[in-house]
Amino acid sequence: MTIIVTGAAGLIGSNIVKGLNARGIRDIIAVDNLTHGDKFRNLADCDIAHYLDKHEFLRQICDHQFPFDNIQAVFHQGACSDTMNHDGKYMMQNNYQYTLDLLDWCQDERIPFLYASSAAVYGKGEVFREERELEQPLNVYGYSKFLLDQVVRERMKSRLTAQVVGFRYFNVYGMREQHKGRMASVAFHHFNQYRTQGFVNLFGEYGGYGAGEHSRDFVSVEDVVKVNLYFLDNPEKSGIFNLGTGRSQPFNDLAAATVNACRAAEGKSPLTLAQMVNEELIRYIPFPDSLKGKYQSFTQADISRLREAGYADEFLTVEQGVERYVAWMLNNLA
Repeated sequence: MTIIVTGAAGLIGSNIVKGLNARGIRDIIAVDNLTHGDKFRNLADCDIAHYLDKHEFLRQICDHQFPFDNIQAVFHQGACSDTMNHDGKYMMQNNYQYTLDLLDWCQDERIPFLYASSAAVYGKGEVFREERELEQPLNVYGYSKFLLDQVVRERMKSRLTAQVVGFRYFNVYGMREQHKGRMASVAFHHFNQYRTQGFVNLFGEYGGYGAGEHSRDFVSVEDVVKVNLYFLDNPEKSGIFNLGTGRSQPFNDLAAATVNACRAAEGKSPLTLAQMVNEELIRYIPFPDSLKGKYQSFTQADISRLREAGYADEFLTVEQGVERYVAWMLNNLA
């Protein structure tokens, strides 16, 4: 049996491939666009059966000329994840239409389809639950994900031929994201700031939140993979699910965890947040005027539906996940 992973050289896709390899699964078709060739490094230590360029893959799917049989599942992680890209035509083609074409094909072929949605569908909302009235995306990226979710909801009202699962990823961080540049996680940027300049910058007070106290639901890519594989193991379960920890933590926690993980690698003892601020290892900068009125000060996934679907494992805290991530970066990137 063969598994297809799109966006296979990206952050989540490459970690899914690695997770499948850990189960002994190597019959994997990796699909991506390697115009930016450095992404190949994310697959260099993975075992796959075949690589296909995204455009050739789509041509074969749409023309019903895909030469492989016995597809067990499709993990669709391929998308433009740049929330600052405002090219609506590109975003809708790359995120919405691409995903819709794969959904149609998987339903035609009765193949389980697990795809990447996004917490961006909630916009500036304060309640993050999988309900239509709570969804109001702020940019075309969020809208491209939102619209596909609406299609899936309509399809689910009638009988599906195979499993369909959408994951609304919150703030994912972790191994194999170094190719993402400015769109890499805050944890990645904090690590590099500390290693190059000896301190980490955080936003100061804004919107009723103290310095460094704006909060996110930071979820390790390790947990993201575990949830994806849980649904692979339970093909009778379909739906759209938030994929976060259900726990919001401030940027102060993330910065402190990063600094302490780096200090531990240097043989230094851990410090409290207050000590880091006092020693200027964490510094606060004025909140940018350009972000005022456009900034999400708080996110926290409601994971009730994920729990109801049977996923019972605990999620890594920021402190646990960042410690593991920093160790990986020191071994693989430093």
